[in-house]
Amino acid sequence: MIEKDYRPKLDIPKTASEKIWDIVGYSAFLGSLVFLGLVFGDLPDEVPAHYDASGEVDRWGSKFELFILPGIGLFILLLMQLFERHPEMHNYPQRINEMNAREFYINSRKMINLIKNLSLVIFSLILIESVSIAMEWTEGLGPWLFILLTVSAFVPIIIGMLKQRKIR
Repeated sequence: MIEKDYRPKLDIPKTASEKIWDIVGYSAFLGSLVFLGLVFGDLPDEVPAHYDASGEVDRWGSKFELFILPGIGLFILLLMQLFERHPEMHNYPQRINEMNAREFYINSRKMINLIKNLSLVIFSLILIESVSIAMEWTEGLGPWLFILLTVSAFVPIIIGMLKQRKIR
């Protein structure tokens, strides 16, 4: 067993799935920023600023509030990137040891990577939805937005924890 305060620092290259999810997440994030830049001048002064659990707009705000979503996305990106680079800082069960640390690190890092990139995709979708509603292109996703948010938040954690249980 590894001492509680000691975890080996291993240089583990990103897996193919992590690289693919990075491409998906970063592309969605950058694409939404480009989209916002292209339509910003045409946006009305008030845009959807908040949604209730049924996906209905329950607050309208200034179009400049749309920059909050990419700001939060960037914060999440930077914070999660830090956690991805240092899997030895993550919380692990007591059964972690020198023999299984690599497997624990990869599993935990993949879970963080997936959450990071799904967050970027979700913030991008919310931004695009807010613009689409403001421009009267669509009425929005309705309750599917809340379902999508919930699933994307919890499914990677559940999958990661189930995989972690199998590590010996």
